[in-house]
Amino acid sequence: MKTLDKKLKQIKAGKYKPTDFVIADAKDGDMAFGVTCSGPAGRQQWKPREHYLDAMQQMSSSGLVDIMLMSASSAEILHARGTFKKSPVTPAVRMNDTTDIWNARGSCYRQYPSEPFATADIASVAPLCNLGLYSITFSNDLQADKASLEAFRHFRLACRESGLQYFLEVFNPGIDIGISEKDMGHYINDMIIKAVAGVTRQDAPQFLKIQFNGADAMHELTQYDPSRLVAGILGGAAGTTRDTFELAVQAEQAGARVALFGRKINLAEAPLKLVELLRKTIEQVLTPTEAVREYHAYLKESGVKAQRSLKQDLMITDPTLKP
Repeated sequence: MKTLDKKLKQIKAGKYKPTDFVIADAKDGDMAFGVTCSGPAGRQQWKPREHYLDAMQQMSSSGLVDIMLMSASSAEILHARGTFKKSPVTPAVRMNDTTDIWNARGSCYRQYPSEPFATADIASVAPLCNLGLYSITFSNDLQADKASLEAFRHFRLACRESGLQYFLEVFNPGIDIGISEKDMGHYINDMIIKAVAGVTRQDAPQFLKIQFNGADAMHELTQYDPSRLVAGILGGAAGTTRDTFELAVQAEQAGARVALFGRKINLAEAPLKLVELLRKTIEQVLTPTEAVREYHAYLKESGVKAQRSLKQDLMITDPTLKP
C-alpha cells in the first residue's frame, strides 16, 4: 500500500498523528511556467527539462514525500522508467490547467477571471496513475464561476466512469474581486463547501489543496466536516526557508493534514534535505528556527552555496505567517 493511502485512512478515521501528515512535491510547473519551470541556471538561463525529470526521480526514490504531482507528459516518462512500480510514493497528474495559471513571460492572462481549460484527458492519464489534481479558482463573477463549476461537474462524471480519483485545488483569485484580504479566507471556505455539498462520497475529492489564509480560516474549514474534508495547503512563492517551515507548522496546527509544495522545494538549494527537515518540524522534533539552522549547517558542510544568509533565511517574510 502507498503511504498516501495509509495516511488518508488514518486521517479520515480520526486517528491522525503528526507522522501521518502528507507531503507532496508539486513538479507540474511546466503547465504554468513553461521553460522556466525547472529553475534558474544563471545568467538568465534555465535548467533543461531533464533536470526537472531527474529531480522528480530523486525525490520519488528518496521516499520522503507521499505524492509526486506532474504533468501528464512527465508522468509518462517516469512511468516508462518504472519510477513508481515499487515505490511508496503515489504518482499524480494535473488534470486541468485553468487560465489563471498561465504564467508565460510577458503574458497578461492572469488579469482576467479564471476560465476552465484542460490539456490532459483521463483516457491518456489513467494508464499512468490513479490520482489526478483538479483546479478551480473562484472570481466572485457569476458567469465565470458558473462555467468553472459546470466544468468541475463534467470532470467528476468522467472520473466516475474511469475510476480515477482526484484531489481538489482551490486557488485564491489573482485579481481584485471586490473581497477584502481579511474576508478572502471565509469566501474561499464558503465556495469550497458550496462546490462539494452536492457531491456524494463516491465522487468527492480525496482531499483539498488551498492557499493558507491564516489559522482562523484554516481552522474553520478543517473543523467543518473533518471525516469527509481533508484540507491541505499549497506552497505559493519560494520565500525564505523559515517561511517554508512556518507555513507547514502553522497550517498543521490549524488542522491541515497535507502540504503540496512546488517552488518551495524545487528552488531550494538542497530539496531532499529541506523535505527531511520539513517532516521534523511537522512532527515537532525541531522548531522552524532550529530546522533553518540545521539546514544551513548542512549546506555549509556539503559545500553548497546558500541563496541567503542565515540571518535572512531565519526571517518570516510571508505576512500571513507573522505573529
